[in-house]
Amino acid sequence: MASESFWLDTAPPFTGAAQGPVQGLVDVVVVGAGFTGLSAALSLAQRNAEVVVLEAGRIVGEASGRNGGHCNTGVAHDYAGLVKTQGREAARGFYQAYAQAVQTVQTVISEQAIDCDFRQTGKLKLAAKAMHYEGLARSCELIARDVDPDVRLIDAKDIGGEIGAEGFFGGMLSQQGAQMHMGKFGVGLGQAAVRAGAQVYEQAAVTAITRLPSGNYLITCARGVIEARQVLLASGGSMKGPFPWFRRRIAPVGSFIIATEPLETHVLDALLPNRRTYVTSRIVGNYFRTTVDNRLVFGGRARFAMSNPRSDAKSGEVLRASLHSMFPTLRGAKIDYCWGGIVDMTADRLPRAGEQDGVFYAMGYSGHGVQMAVHMGRVMADVMAGKAEANPWRALDWPAIPGHFGKPWFLPVVGAWYKWQDRRA
Repeated sequence: MASESFWLDTAPPFTGAAQGPVQGLVDVVVVGAGFTGLSAALSLAQRNAEVVVLEAGRIVGEASGRNGGHCNTGVAHDYAGLVKTQGREAARGFYQAYAQAVQTVQTVISEQAIDCDFRQTGKLKLAAKAMHYEGLARSCELIARDVDPDVRLIDAKDIGGEIGAEGFFGGMLSQQGAQMHMGKFGVGLGQAAVRAGAQVYEQAAVTAITRLPSGNYLITCARGVIEARQVLLASGGSMKGPFPWFRRRIAPVGSFIIATEPLETHVLDALLPNRRTYVTSRIVGNYFRTTVDNRLVFGGRARFAMSNPRSDAKSGEVLRASLHSMFPTLRGAKIDYCWGGIVDMTADRLPRAGEQDGVFYAMGYSGHGVQMAVHMGRVMADVMAGKAEANPWRALDWPAIPGHFGKPWFLPVVGAWYKWQDRRA
């Protein structure tokens, strides 16, 4: 069993990495070569800006290449609950931003001819309890009224036509949900940015950012020193770099995933006939989908812990047990891959983007970052050109998480709280 991300292990090589030292004066330095950073670099370079991307490791080597492979509409909340806490107008705007984000991904793939197995098969949220189905029904009614008339409910008597597993009480189907190969897309996005004129440096961890009297920034990294007129921080939940202000506001939560060996087509036809993206309604639930070579990619917050080889392996065993419980016929299937990644959670699970002490940023996607990261890369190119109104998250404040100074000591407590919530609701 490989301990690497399936997406990264099966991605084509990135051949566009810049060589030599980092130096000179450029218009923009982007910190981080995940989907946000690469999308921003592409958009900025297409506007004739001179752009350098600095990545601590390999491109899309962290959250962008270590997720479950979903690209869905919908916020990281129950929509009815979001209306209650944020108001109808704000909730509608947030939901529409995610719908636009999926369209942005499709547009980039089409414009740049990226071969990444993109499929729009719909997202099915499965009700793990009868009362969860009632909640989905309330949300479905509001979503259909406000933002997506094509969303529909599937009740308990019909859910068997969607999933060959017991224990689900229906579901809500969002027709625009999609999926793709994250590694292929990320490398394709990086190559597109390079073709547009951006320089992408790997193994170039940023160690300091200093504001100069001129208003420019001096950025020190593992491969040199460079001056930039603007800086975009697109580092997500990274614990590296001189960014304490952001670390106090992001809770880096581990999310873990396994991928089976390729399965017989008739097996998947019985279990998941429509090959959608799937997520269960529990707070500590599961998400899953198939691949074009018939693997089942199955993930979740198996343990509230950080991702590292030992933690990933322990979480993989929890996921294996959950997989077998949901799909007993797969008990004999080999697990080929087991990996973990970091989710950049905010306290309210809404993204944040804007400007802090002159440095632009976009992050905090809270487990729904594939589409929003690509979208916000484009949006931040507009924001950096003076169009602040393009940012859908601009009105949100962002206080520090109380007691959080960088290391997420509170994860076990949060995990226990969420599990208790799952048991009682």
